[in-house]
Parts: sequence; C-alpha cells; structure tokens
Amino acid sequence: MTQTPHIASAELAAPPLEAGEIELSDADILEAMGEIPGYLDISTADFRELYHLAYRHGRERLFRGITAGRLMRGDIQPLLPGMRLKEAIPLFVRQGLKALPVVDAAGQVIGILSETDVLRALGAETFLALLARLMAEPGLLSPADCQRPVRDLMTSPAVTVPEAAGFRHLMGAFASHPGRAMPVVTAAGRLAGLLLRKQFLHACHLEAPAAS
Repeated sequence: MTQTPHIASAELAAPPLEAGEIELSDADILEAMGEIPGYLDISTADFRELYHLAYRHGRERLFRGITAGRLMRGDIQPLLPGMRLKEAIPLFVRQGLKALPVVDAAGQVIGILSETDVLRALGAETFLALLARLMAEPGLLSPADCQRPVRDLMTSPAVTVPEAAGFRHLMGAFASHPGRAMPVVTAAGRLAGLLLRKQFLHACHLEAPAAS
C-alpha cells in the first residue's frame, strides 16, 4: 500500500526557471510522489529545488561542448565606421548575412549594423514596407541616403561574447537583445567571428517550431 507522502509545512520560494524548464505545480509534484511506493519525507518546495538543480546540471553536461568559438562563423568581412551605406550593403549580400560587426582600425568591435538598423534609417519597418514605398515613390532614396556613414546607422555598443563563452553565457547574452547575431571577440577584444542566433538554437536543439 502506497503511503501519502509527508509534506513539510515550511515552503521555500520557488527557484527561477532555467530556459527549457517547465513550471511544476504542487499538484504535479504530489501526483508524482504518490506514484513512488514508500514514505517520502520531502516538501514540494524541496522537490522543486531538486528538479531545478538536476535540470541545470544535466543541461550543462549535455551542452558542455557548446562555446561561441566553436559555433561562430569566422570568415566575416566586417564593416568600418566610415564606410558609406552603398559600400556596406553589398557586403551583407555577398556574405548572406543580415547583421555585420563594425570594427575600428585595430579590429576592436565598436558596434553592429543590422538590416533592421538600415530599414529604420530609411523610414521603414520591413523590407516589403520599403519596397512598397519605393514602388509608390521611385525617387524616395536620395544620393544622400546612400552616402550615409555606417557610424551614423549602427547600434553601439554591440553585445559581444568571448570565444570561450559557454551555453549559460550565450543564453543570457541572446536573451538581452533581439538581434539575429552577436560578434565574438578575442581576449584582446578584437573581432574573432559572428555567432548567429539560429546557429546557436540549432546546436542546442532549441529551434522554434515551424510556422504552419
């Protein structure tokens, strides 16, 4: 006969959920404990803490090999702050990227320029919105627009991560901003490569489900 699990009266605050964890209710925990034969002297708060710690340790074991340096794309041709927009756009196209780091003469990352930054500077939220405006107003883009320097359009400072950054560091960094990519830097702060959000999610098997 299975005994009703003993539940301690003192309850601790639930630990914050890690990415990927599900929130366990007291009912979930009590039902699970009721399926284990014998007497369990553990509170729902302690059970929840144990689950939280076991999940974190298991995840770190599984993702131990994930670092920014291993996942980054290293063959990146960055932008320079004095580059004109008409010079920067072809670099996006040739490299198949929607964001590029901006570096100074010493190779230090000083910002990042994204497709969103460019569209915003041109008064549009999406590429299709810009295309619609260009079709309605063929002369919308002036020569002055094409001559705008990267330094005036980029986001600065950029969120960067070191080559040795692991899973938890990368999760926190990507959670801090909505961008598609982050520059990866050496210990000296120089550009080492670019880590794409989609590449990171793919490596961690965390891709969002495909839209129907």
